Amino acid sequence: MSDPLLILGAIICPMVGALLLALVPEENNRVRNPLAVLTAVITASFVVTLFVRVLNGAVPAIHVITLMRGLDIVFRVDPLAAAFSTLASVLWVFAALYSTGYMAHEHNRRRYFTFYILSLGATMGIAFSANLFTLYLCYEFLTIFTYPLVIHAGNSEAQAAGKRYIIYSFLGAGLILSAIVMTAGAVGTITFASGGILTVADGPAHYLQLIFLCFILGFGVKAAIMPLHAWLPAAMAAPTPVSALLHAVAVVKSGIFGILRAMYSVFGVETLGELNLGLFVVVIASITILSASLIALRQDALKRRLAYSTISQLSYIILGAGLLSVAGATGGMLHMINHALLKITLFFCAGAIITVTGKKKISELNGVGVRMPLTMLAFTVGSIGTVGILPVNGFISKLYLLQGSLDAGLLAVIAVLVVSAILNALYFFPIVITAFFRQGAFERAKGPEAPLTMLVPVCVLAVICIVLGIKPDLTIPFVRSMVDFLMPLAM
Repeated sequence: MSDPLLILGAIICPMVGALLLALVPEENNRVRNPLAVLTAVITASFVVTLFVRVLNGAVPAIHVITLMRGLDIVFRVDPLAAAFSTLASVLWVFAALYSTGYMAHEHNRRRYFTFYILSLGATMGIAFSANLFTLYLCYEFLTIFTYPLVIHAGNSEAQAAGKRYIIYSFLGAGLILSAIVMTAGAVGTITFASGGILTVADGPAHYLQLIFLCFILGFGVKAAIMPLHAWLPAAMAAPTPVSALLHAVAVVKSGIFGILRAMYSVFGVETLGELNLGLFVVVIASITILSASLIALRQDALKRRLAYSTISQLSYIILGAGLLSVAGATGGMLHMINHALLKITLFFCAGAIITVTGKKKISELNGVGVRMPLTMLAFTVGSIGTVGILPVNGFISKLYLLQGSLDAGLLAVIAVLVVSAILNALYFFPIVITAFFRQGAFERAKGPEAPLTMLVPVCVLAVICIVLGIKPDLTIPFVRSMVDFLMPLAM
């Protein structure tokens, strides 16, 4: 199959799958569930094929349409797009399978799976965007498609969370649109380029800094940079597979992806350095890392603790980008991959616990490790990896971040990373201790641990996290090539 057809297939397949899902009667799970998983699998197969071609040096692209002068819908699969799309599409397969078990006894399953798969198509569009206009369109579609998922429960809490989500998202989109218009006015193009398209000669420093600020704050809403994060903990009213989608795969990572595009493909390392914008990013990320970790310590609701952990961990990626060094960028890109795997594992574990026990608070989980040993072992793996301890994959990305901080001469950032790791341990390890080493009513409970459609993804993802921790060379070479592509002037 040709490259253009693969690109279009990865975007259109979820749209067709969602249409078919919308036609399946509400109670017909025997058709809906396999169809949802099959759509995700086919989409992932298209994306993985593109990923292999990018590994071999190709940069697949397709020009879809010119709406008017300067406004083209163009898709291109460069190394960053290949990494993000592969990560999202493969994890979506696990998420779709997990959803079939989690949603078995939920209401509005037809609407849920329709928008769950539509969101996959929008995410692929974001990943493959070759210019700011295409990225903006797909970014807005993702907001629209995920809104019904956030309000799925239909209660007052979900409605309030959805309202907050949509307001924050559209305000962020307004800032992004402003930045796009200013970029087009300054340089005459909005097409991404290796090394960036803006230089200090394209306008006054304060004007370029304003453009950058609009990009960072606009994309920073979905990336949950503090104080733009408030929608994310509130969105925990959504079903757990949606929480995993929001926190690990699509929404927050699309915000991170947008920031990386703005930094590397619009400004470039040289321009960021001359305008002192890298340090600005590092400061914002450091504040978010520590503040969110401190708030997480006070959360008793398991999903809310994971939510604030996500806010903190996302800023590790932004921090790595802001260091403007090869090691820092490598650490940030690695953490984008590692965090997605770790956090989706943790949320899947939380969903399994809620499904089997009905308990949502950490204080209610005494002895749950005896009742659900495989689930809690997977949760332990995710916790160890998030803290940054061998042999789980989170260690290697944080090691690169430490090296990047040393290369940049920012000893304060090293302190931030060390303190954050300690805080991570303080809010994760008590959960593990509570589950395995404290007596509770769960010890007397009997029955299956969780539906296989939920338990299998949890266990497989935990094993992947360990394998990537033991053999980091499975991801590092491609991440290095991605960094080489995005910041050639830093080499």
